[in-house]
Amino acid sequence: MEITFYGHACVGIQIGDTHLLVDPFITENPSAGHINVDQVKADYILITTAQQDHTSDVERIAKRTKAKIISNFEIAKYFFNLGIESSHPMDLGGAFNFPFGSVKMVPALHSSTFENGSDGGCACGFIIKTLDRTIYISGSTALHFDMQLIPVRYKLDLAILPIGGNFTMDVEDAIMASDFVKCNKVLGYHYDTMAHIRIDKELAVRSFKAKGKELVLLNVGESILV
Repeated sequence: MEITFYGHACVGIQIGDTHLLVDPFITENPSAGHINVDQVKADYILITTAQQDHTSDVERIAKRTKAKIISNFEIAKYFFNLGIESSHPMDLGGAFNFPFGSVKMVPALHSSTFENGSDGGCACGFIIKTLDRTIYISGSTALHFDMQLIPVRYKLDLAILPIGGNFTMDVEDAIMASDFVKCNKVLGYHYDTMAHIRIDKELAVRSFKAKGKELVLLNVGESILV
């Protein structure tokens, strides 16, 4: 499994020959200016919240690639009305086996409204499980106790968590979240995109290390193998 960071809360996940794209926000993100959105691959687009900084490139990419949208019912319906008919709606607690592996939709504590005011349903996160890897993508979220249910059923190889604060968890909350989900390897995201969520990256890495954990911070366009 290869994970590519496209900035803010957008990641690409390659599982074999299948490409997943999570929360595409690229063309309006200044830090991702060197990424050509028309070359980003997607067979599936996973959406955690309707907010513009998670959905701004969904329509453009989905219409080009014919990717299937995986999200809640309200978000799937919203894009269906824009002419994107290929979708798989889910709801919190639900799971489904796709050709690339299973996806479980789990709670996130965050708002979810489209830029035009349309209802985006409940915000969510995803657990993606393949034959040999399991990752947790929390989405934009506050720290919450439901995270403690995840390791009851799943052994995670990586947790992707927001660390920017203000709108989501900060570094200290993310450290606690990694305890909740029992995963000591964390890919940080949702930070540095705007003034309110600037962080001291070196301090963040040291803070995780002091607790016996690894915080991975990627440059936009950089990838890791899980």
